[in-house]
Amino acid sequence: MNATIVVLTEEVLNEADARNLGYLAENNPVRFQVLVPADPGRNMLVDVLDNLSLLDFAAAYRNVVGPHPSAKQEVKAAEQELAESLDLLRGLGFDADGRVTGENPVEAVVEEAQRADAQQVVVITTPHAIEDTFRTDWANEAQDRLGVPVLHLYSGSGFIGDS
Repeated sequence: MNATIVVLTEEVLNEADARNLGYLAENNPVRFQVLVPADPGRNMLVDVLDNLSLLDFAAAYRNVVGPHPSAKQEVKAAEQELAESLDLLRGLGFDADGRVTGENPVEAVVEEAQRADAQQVVVITTPHAIEDTFRTDWANEAQDRLGVPVLHLYSGSGFIGDS
């Protein structure tokens, strides 16, 4: 039976993310269980502060005044991100399955890791200055609740978050 690695990602996986996951698999048979939250439970004020700290003024402005998607649009976007992520992993020869989660991504990853008897959890996000600094990001929350290693990777890079 293949070892299971649960992957929680806030956006569609890209080539760099797939390469990083491949390094974890090495030459061992691994099954990836990918979770994409439809509602990441993000706080608008924290998002604005994150964007400002990263000097992304346009994103900060969009978070305040931009159009905000409906719940139905968020689910549809998450389903599309999941489908693209699974296509990428499967196209590279990995055994991968997944699902869209609800409003509590950490609870979903904990439940999935326990259900699948996962050997590891990987959280892939963009940098979030506030959460990362105060260790309130998804990876740290999951690490506090699980008895398996939790790796926090920044999307599209080889940079590892502090979890």
